[in-house]
Amino acid sequence: MLIVAGALIVVSLVRVITGANDVTSAGQIAGAVASAVPIALAGLGGLWSERAGVVNIGLEGMMILGTFFGAWAGWQTNPWVGVLAGVLGGALGGLLHAVVTVTFGVDHIISGVAINILALGATAYLAKRWFNSGEAAAKGGNPKQSPPVNDIQSFTVPGLSHWLLTVEQHHWFLVSDIAGILGGLVTDVSWLTVIAVLLFVGTFYVLWKTPFGLRLRSCGENPIAAESLGVNVYTYKYVAVIVSGALAGFGGAFLAISVHIYNAGQTNGRGYIGLAAMIFGNWRPGGLALGAGLFGYSDSLQLRNGGPTVHALLLLVALLLIAMTAWKAYGRRWIAAGVSAGFAAVMMVWYALTDSMPPELVESTPYIVTLLVLALSAQRLRMPKADGLPYRKGQGK
Repeated sequence: MLIVAGALIVVSLVRVITGANDVTSAGQIAGAVASAVPIALAGLGGLWSERAGVVNIGLEGMMILGTFFGAWAGWQTNPWVGVLAGVLGGALGGLLHAVVTVTFGVDHIISGVAINILALGATAYLAKRWFNSGEAAAKGGNPKQSPPVNDIQSFTVPGLSHWLLTVEQHHWFLVSDIAGILGGLVTDVSWLTVIAVLLFVGTFYVLWKTPFGLRLRSCGENPIAAESLGVNVYTYKYVAVIVSGALAGFGGAFLAISVHIYNAGQTNGRGYIGLAAMIFGNWRPGGLALGAGLFGYSDSLQLRNGGPTVHALLLLVALLLIAMTAWKAYGRRWIAAGVSAGFAAVMMVWYALTDSMPPELVESTPYIVTLLVLALSAQRLRMPKADGLPYRKGQGK
């Protein structure tokens, strides 16, 4: 909580100094949530799979299946059926990954890459067949996109949203920033976002508070020991990988339905970013949520008023690096402190000597944030001990 409070103060200070009021506006936060949900769901899928010991590089392909089948079913029926179809499409990709890795023992990375390529090719072929002729073509479909899909209605907390917007518009230090953040969380909230939050809570409860979750996690830590205690390791791995695909498919369906259409290349690497968010979160739901929120925020920055706000972000990064320098120096880690101080100086000089950011750099913001976060968090990571290792029943005898 102290870290969160400190971050809020720093962000508010940056907003006041730079005048970039969109840094904590309700619109910025709402956009960050919308961008974070697909990433978070993909990362949650990776968490289920890797906690059972199966590396799932195929999250991107499972998301692609979710976007395609979600849009296809959503266009033909209604968006809720589209969500279900996207979940089933992703689960199908998860089942394929489980058969190849768990049953046949194929390397997990190779299987995941193959699924990504297969999903991309299969959806391109099906899009040409299903969206490029007949009624679909008449309604705007073509080989690259589906006809428009109806959105799922959102809701706003009455009274509270308007009051928070009023407070935000005063631009008071810290108070208006908190109001903007809360306003973005209670205005035009999709029901799919609520379901995603419940899935995070449910995942934590199931995996860390139930015997089922303990057995599943034991398969990712020491499957031989789990087998000796009567756990059917194959079954738990299958369940985990199928659930992983279903969650990634849900993220893909959310992506297609929230923008009312399926487009080729729509996931744009979000499956990989979800995997990075999971690693940043140390294979835990809470850390994953924070990582996905950070990546979603950076994605929203470059979509809304990109240049000026991203330029203000340079000052924010510089202040955070200064805080990191102090922390490393306190721990007598002088080399790390020196590196942090050097980067902080570069950021401060860059901010002082420029007024805007190149468009190419603005568009790359989410990916740069991904690399920086992984680089800074790499020293404290602890993956499941048997993650990615081959397993055969009875190999401990």
